[in-house]
Amino acid sequence: MNPQQAVKLSGIRAAIIDLDGTMVDTALDFHAAVNRMREELSLAPQDIELIRTFVGKGFVHLVRSSLGVDLSEAALERIFPKARDSFLRHYETVNGEWSRLYPEVMQGLEAMREKGLKLACVTNKQAVFALPLLEKMGVHTMFDVIYPGDALPQKKPDPMPMLAVFERFGLQPREVVAIGDSINDSEAARAAGCWVLAVSYGYNHGRPVQEVESDGIVHSLMEAANYLA
Repeated sequence: MNPQQAVKLSGIRAAIIDLDGTMVDTALDFHAAVNRMREELSLAPQDIELIRTFVGKGFVHLVRSSLGVDLSEAALERIFPKARDSFLRHYETVNGEWSRLYPEVMQGLEAMREKGLKLACVTNKQAVFALPLLEKMGVHTMFDVIYPGDALPQKKPDPMPMLAVFERFGLQPREVVAIGDSINDSEAARAAGCWVLAVSYGYNHGRPVQEVESDGIVHSLMEAANYLA
């Protein structure tokens, strides 16, 4: 199911919300860190729009995709450890510097809380980056639980983080909606048995959001809140 407009969801008692591409536009931070890494490797800088297509599957995918534009697989494997360490060093420096909340994120979170929903943030971003970013954006206190990408043995698109939220909140899957921008969010939610709403903005690995299997597309978290009862 993937209607253009979201359906009204009843009996919802909690929402699981993604971070990058859903609450926060982090592409400019990634862009800066990638190009600083590439400069250290004597590679030319890459355009922000290309970097956006690499976002959403973790930093390993981001670094590999960036280098794969220039290097053979063999050359990439040789240089990857150095590139990875360089990227992480630079990203820690710029994390949150150019990131911004998408429109109506705070209003949407507040509306969900006013409806009595429990809120969880589930992201594939490592805790060392996710927790400071949530705090810098001023939304960390809105969540009852936060599961970064390294909090559990598996991360999205595996359903484990979603199942952990169900258990933590003591809820059944159909009482929970996941809200995200990519197929990772959709696959994790569907495998866990809960509802899923896709935001119309974000990254989705450079693919149209209409390709994300969901219960509807929303244009903001505030709009998502209006569909939850």
